[in-house]
Amino acid sequence: MTVSVRGVQLARLLGRWHALPARRRSPDYAALASSVRGLLADGRLALGVRLPAERELAEALEISRTTVSAAYRELRESGHLTSRRGAGSWTTLPSGHRVAGSGLWMADDELDLIDLSCAALGAPEPLMAAAREAVEELPRYLGGAGYHPSGITELREAVADQYTERGLPTSPEQIMITNGVLHALDLILRLQVPVGASVLVESPTYPNALAAFAGRRARISTHGMDEGGWDAELLLGALRQTRPSLAYLIPEFHNPTGHVMPAALREQLVATAQRTGTDLVIDESFVDLPLDGQPMPPAVASFDRHGRVLTIGGMSKPFWGGLRVGWIRASAPIVQRLAAVRVGVDTAGPVLDQLVAVRLLARAAEVIPQRRAQLAAQRDALVAAVREHLPSWRVTVPSGGVTLWAELDGPVSSALARAVEPLGVRLAPGPRFGVDGTLERFVRLPFTQPVPELVDGVRRIAAARYDLDRTGRPQWSEPALIA
Repeated sequence: MTVSVRGVQLARLLGRWHALPARRRSPDYAALASSVRGLLADGRLALGVRLPAERELAEALEISRTTVSAAYRELRESGHLTSRRGAGSWTTLPSGHRVAGSGLWMADDELDLIDLSCAALGAPEPLMAAAREAVEELPRYLGGAGYHPSGITELREAVADQYTERGLPTSPEQIMITNGVLHALDLILRLQVPVGASVLVESPTYPNALAAFAGRRARISTHGMDEGGWDAELLLGALRQTRPSLAYLIPEFHNPTGHVMPAALREQLVATAQRTGTDLVIDESFVDLPLDGQPMPPAVASFDRHGRVLTIGGMSKPFWGGLRVGWIRASAPIVQRLAAVRVGVDTAGPVLDQLVAVRLLARAAEVIPQRRAQLAAQRDALVAAVREHLPSWRVTVPSGGVTLWAELDGPVSSALARAVEPLGVRLAPGPRFGVDGTLERFVRLPFTQPVPELVDGVRRIAAARYDLDRTGRPQWSEPALIA
């Protein structure tokens, strides 16, 4: 089903469109059309959305219908709107603006490169001790076949205990261990989402999740994030209108914006998903990384009474990306069904890696505070560098996670990524986090690198941005990896 936006909703998204600089240089209809194009480019207004009728929008904006009609005509002529008589008008993008790409590519290790495309930390010091202890524990498992489709019991217990300590009572039977968060998502899609089904995601979102949905040939609808995070009315409205099979959301320090979903919206989200028959996949990859000491809202699953919420998490962000251990928290029957699906995919995960994870989780009280302090210092240094060297960029300081979502001074994200790579910096441009070429005004900047590299990287980005205005847009090779 097509998502529709009402006149009052679009008016709220447009804000003070008539006060923008373009308004002073253009007729009202052109300024309105330009503002709608801006919403599309920034991902705040999704593609394929049916816009309100001309009369309805005119009433909401308190302007003449003639102005709205002329704005819609200009949008059709520029390729941003398609209309059918008697059916309505839908948002689109000109074909030349669409960006292809899977979101994930072969790794290409270049040690002399400042890699700002990968949002992951190096391994913590206790990893070596945890690995040694795991090797010592391994003989206990060598007498068996070594296949544990749901994961070894002691790791399932450790993960369940973590959820229980957060106020979400969980038994080991509700936990399935996977080879990372992306593997967890893949197994859920295999079980819960038929090929070609409808899914709802945020825009922007995690690129590799988009690739996973594309692999299922899913019909993707998006909810556009703004500078404040989620628009509750539009998000819940999209669920009710499209009734997707699955919605994938990142409510804790959202990747890439860093937003945290309020508790009230979490509760409304679960209630709406129950009414629409939608499974919620909640990615908690960053839940352990609040950086300012703030209390966290209740887990989304704490509002679930019907088994609609499947929570995924893992070791990659708080500990180390090289330890491919993740998990799914769901109802015990769903975990059993996931294990049956997994047997036909990769059978089970490495026992030794799971033992290392057990030992690291036992050290979480030591490791996590160190990670938070490190990330907070690096975040503050990155924000200061951007404000000093790129003062025309807009940044909102995230209260946790590992990424900064910067709004540029123009729709040049992909061109900037091309321009800065010869200077020794790799960037993940905004369109990689959306669909169909949107988000060109944004770039994700992880603060997972040491402070000197972050500051040096921003200086090089600033130099590339300056040169871009003088020399145009160079050719670009895609980033090796986005994480």
